[in-house]
Amino acid sequence: MTNDYSRRSVLRVLGIAAVAVPVGALMSACSTVDTPGSASQDLLATAKKQGYLRVAIANEPPYTQVNTDGTVTGAEPDVFRAVCQRLGIPDIQGVVTPYASMIPGLNANRWDAITAGLFMKQSRCGQVLYSEPVIVSTESFAVLPGNPKHILKIADIVANHNLNIAVLPGAFEEGILKTANVPDGQRVKVTDGRSGVEAVMAGRADGFLLPTLSLQALRKNDTGFDVTPPIEDAPKTGSGAAFRKSDEAFLTAYNKELKAFEDTPEFAAILTKWGFDTAAAKSTTTAELCKNSG
Repeated sequence: MTNDYSRRSVLRVLGIAAVAVPVGALMSACSTVDTPGSASQDLLATAKKQGYLRVAIANEPPYTQVNTDGTVTGAEPDVFRAVCQRLGIPDIQGVVTPYASMIPGLNANRWDAITAGLFMKQSRCGQVLYSEPVIVSTESFAVLPGNPKHILKIADIVANHNLNIAVLPGAFEEGILKTANVPDGQRVKVTDGRSGVEAVMAGRADGFLLPTLSLQALRKNDTGFDVTPPIEDAPKTGSGAAFRKSDEAFLTAYNKELKAFEDTPEFAAILTKWGFDTAAAKSTTTAELCKNSG
């Protein structure tokens, strides 16, 4: 999930298949309007006309995933793609970008939406419009085998100033530690999931705070660390697609189709494929998740 990779890789997805878009196409498609720096007055009409929406993504399975052939998938993009098709928008283009850059890039019109598992919290909900939740998940720590430092809760970190915890800058998990008043000196900033796990295994961090499913996905290819049970004192987390404040009309249309899509077998199949609870998504609201501190 590096900046170099973001500049190199623009993924254009049509249905299930995807092909890479040349770098020149990136420059010509940086906005959905002709005037740089201004938001589309009718995002739905513009998207139907041009045939796609541009979305910010991460590369953090199971929320988002960039395959070796350049295709983009994951729970968030798969649901977003399906809902867009119901709206008459056949295609999406995904751009890999760091979490901290997603909202600034959206509001600067570098993309039209965020579909990256960008968890809702007060500060983010004040800057963008979120759809109703698509995924709801828990948080865990990656720790050395056997969890020798006995890290199970956020309170354990607060109580022991000698514990250093790896986090992704700008991610929801960094906000959890900040809200708990964990000093900056205890936060080890890493660039992606793999580097967070490596920080733990190399002894640079005592734990790595990330969604439970993300850590379990990383552990499939590396048994050199353990994943703790879901953290009891971490807030309930969840996300949906995020849009600019000026795109309220599009959000209304999107939420209408999302609600209809939730009642189809395809919605359940997507979430089940990526390990998420369909009932949890359907029983949680944006208003609830936007109360999260941070």
